[in-house]
Amino acid sequence: MQPLFATPAGEPDDLKKIAGVGPVLEKKLNELGITKFAQIAQFSPEDIEKIDTELNFKGRIERDNWLEQVADLARGE
Repeated sequence: MQPLFATPAGEPDDLKKIAGVGPVLEKKLNELGITKFAQIAQFSPEDIEKIDTELNFKGRIERDNWLEQVADLARGE
């Protein structure tokens, strides 16, 4: 799997804290260069579409409210 995003510096966040993300999905996200809550919180509609296509998500990011979840997680809530 080719990275779609530049991996941010620093220790990765525990993406498994996002509802519906387990170890396998976290690994796939990391392989795409996605490692931080703040990074996910900044996803554009185009970014979400790229991830949907790459991982065959079919709208899962919106359905599971990832952007809302990670906004809280990025603030440490």
